[in-house]
Amino acid sequence: MKKVKTILISQPKPEGKSPYAALEKKHKLKIDYRQFIHLEELSAIEFKEQRISILNHDAVIFTSKNSMDHYFGMMEKLRLRIPDYTKYFCVSEAIAHYLQNFIVYRKRKIFTGEQSLLSLIPVMQKHKESKFLYPCSDALKTQKNISLEESGLSITKAALYKVACSDLSDLSDVKYDVLVFFSPTGIKSLLTNFPKFEQAETRLAVFGSSTIESVEKNNLRVDIAAPTKKAPSMSMALDQYIKEANKRRR
Repeated sequence: MKKVKTILISQPKPEGKSPYAALEKKHKLKIDYRQFIHLEELSAIEFKEQRISILNHDAVIFTSKNSMDHYFGMMEKLRLRIPDYTKYFCVSEAIAHYLQNFIVYRKRKIFTGEQSLLSLIPVMQKHKESKFLYPCSDALKTQKNISLEESGLSITKAALYKVACSDLSDLSDVKYDVLVFFSPTGIKSLLTNFPKFEQAETRLAVFGSSTIESVEKNNLRVDIAAPTKKAPSMSMALDQYIKEANKRRR
């Protein structure tokens, strides 16, 4: 187990306090951030190809600020007026407050979960008569979500933006002890940019079952996995692994 000195996280650098900053200081690491993927808008024509009528849905599910930006952006492209009766279901208070950028917050029906889509489902089930629209990316639309499928609710996934691989040519000569990924599209971006990538002694830290599956499908090795009971977050999983790896010098 080679000592960990450098880590590349495939996301933008977090704003404000971050558990990765604490991790960097604790273990005297060099942690860099590089966004492996980026979002691209769908045109009105591309959206219409899905044959989805936004106004046939009286409730909208928001899991991120990105999904909200693209939902209201598409409404504007299609020149649709947002009905006053629309209900908004947001995974967190922070996402709910972001609605103030688009609507008169106090006059709308807004419901929140506890940081996850799973926690939002019981709230949604209190409105079983509603037809829910779930704005998401093209990648997320094709992914199965058992919790949603078994909820008994009428939910339509609507792809409003595309996830695209970023140009990572600036990393061609850079080597890291650990690469950290949070989505299958991050793995896709790695292999698109570096089709001859050989893992060798590079450790892959992977978050989520779908990302783990993507790693294994591409004949790569998962060295650090999260979430687990002992490590519900990626920063905790990294901390536990580094403690063990850096006991030995090599």
